[in-house]
Amino acid sequence: MPFEFKFPDIGEGLTEGEIVRWLVKEGDDVKEGQALVEVETDKALAEIPSPRTGVVLKILAKEKEIVKVGQVIVVIGEKGEAVVAPSPKPEAAAPRPSVGVVGELEEAPEEVPVSATKPQPVRPALVSPHVLATPAVRALAKELGVAIDQVKGSGPEGRVLEKDIRQATGAKGEVAEAPKKVRKYDLYGYVDRIPLRGVRRSIAKAMVKSMYTAPHVTTMDEADVTPLWKIREKEKKAAEKKGIKLTILPFIVKAVVAGLKEHPYLNASLNDEDEEIILKKYYNIGFATDTPEGLMVPVVKNAADKSILQLAEELTQLAEKARSRKIDLADLKGGTFTITNYGALGGIYGTPIINHPEVAILGLGKMKEMPVAKDGKIAVRKILALALSFDHRVVDGAEAARFLNTVIARLEDPDLILLET
Repeated sequence: MPFEFKFPDIGEGLTEGEIVRWLVKEGDDVKEGQALVEVETDKALAEIPSPRTGVVLKILAKEKEIVKVGQVIVVIGEKGEAVVAPSPKPEAAAPRPSVGVVGELEEAPEEVPVSATKPQPVRPALVSPHVLATPAVRALAKELGVAIDQVKGSGPEGRVLEKDIRQATGAKGEVAEAPKKVRKYDLYGYVDRIPLRGVRRSIAKAMVKSMYTAPHVTTMDEADVTPLWKIREKEKKAAEKKGIKLTILPFIVKAVVAGLKEHPYLNASLNDEDEEIILKKYYNIGFATDTPEGLMVPVVKNAADKSILQLAEELTQLAEKARSRKIDLADLKGGTFTITNYGALGGIYGTPIINHPEVAILGLGKMKEMPVAKDGKIAVRKILALALSFDHRVVDGAEAARFLNTVIARLEDPDLILLET
């Protein structure tokens, strides 16, 4: 009997994934455990193995298609077997929250078939400023006499789309078969239209989730890292002999861990449902990594228990895996605090977005040589700009400043870091 293979939950709380590439085709013989398809979930690429030995009778999901957990994607059976109509897509009655590198992600509502939707009575159009819709959609609603504030939007964040307006008038069925016209130009010239898919789609959903959930506040300061830079330069060659690239980042990770130990509310998350703050007793430090596909945040687990050289080696390995898309999904999860180094690209100050459900993120600016008054004299010092964004529901400004002072104290006096290593 043909076996309907449903898209499995391959990660904690996964609800969907994008088909990147099929590794088999219809009619191929497959063995149990053989890789069937490559999918992208929460920024990580994963190969889904075959659950049994047999023949690929029917592939039901196309490349670049986004599929839900529980949706039949392929039918496997014996050669010559007839393919029975596949099971319907999983109902979205009680979906589990999708947890990715940036925390829980809201799911867009399932589209309702036209036949199951009762046409709304035609009313004078109301253009409510509180309804999310483009000017074109508002104009269409006015033209068709639809009260736009009475229409349930099916787009992101409840945005009302053109199809929602036509569906509300019962006109959707008349145009359903017509191909959508995609213009290659707008009022001012030619344009390219890039589908929001893969890593960029995950980033977009994560940023919206974070900004609409946590009230962001950013505090900024500077650290004189001249002594730390000298230590790094001194030990760099010794590290290279061990095959380790030593940067300043492992020292910053250690300084951050020291700050989190003294100020535990920055190493936390907020449980809105139960109205409780969860203080983490472990220190998993994420670091934002620029990749060709977009931003990824690999996580160094148990950073407090690792030496400077161990951190340097792991940071390098995780960054390389992220850029080559060979990183495991587990390496993108479990963070308690994140560091982002936009200074590597030349920025000095920024306002980083918190990596939800964490409550704080530290931004590193460009290190600059600057004249500084020290002991009554002017000296050229290496100054590192710092920007700490925090969730004001959990952390107050005074506590954020104290945390930043603890971090700066370690960066300006590296002996404190070495004593804690």
